[in-house]
Amino acid sequence: MIKLSQSRHVLLRRAALGACVLVLGASAFSLSAADPAPAVAAPTAKQVIDVRRALFTLIGSNFRPVGDTLQGKIPYDAADIQKRVARVAFLAPQLSEVFPDFSATGETKAKPEIWSNRADFDTRLKDFQTHVLALAQVVEKDAGNADAFKAAAAAVGKDCKGCHDEYKAK
Repeated sequence: MIKLSQSRHVLLRRAALGACVLVLGASAFSLSAADPAPAVAAPTAKQVIDVRRALFTLIGSNFRPVGDTLQGKIPYDAADIQKRVARVAFLAPQLSEVFPDFSATGETKAKPEIWSNRADFDTRLKDFQTHVLALAQVVEKDAGNADAFKAAAAAVGKDCKGCHDEYKAK
């Protein structure tokens, strides 16, 4: 068995995400305007779970340095924080599409409680998305305000932890 370095592992996971996006996205587009639109097959549970996992991997890898900055583990770099928060703000709304009922089973860490307590899960997801947008506004418009950054980043981190504690299997 070959052991991959962490950065190589991250690159491979990102490449897998890209391939997944290409496979899922390409089927929705026709090659020319004159061609009739092809029938698009509904995604399988495995495809949705793979996309869900990839989204969370990308969100986590981009938010982790924000959390490290918040905890004082690394210095505040306004340009890097702004870039990473913009990425999370782009990815967060996509989470609303990756928890359809048919993806409740399979190789997933999503607990069944997501679907049995859907109203609470949807509320938590919406809160996360709202807090991510608020954080994006803080780092874009008020980057020098350390207190605003800390409060907005802490709210996002709290959303992540709360949802993972309740709805993600260990």
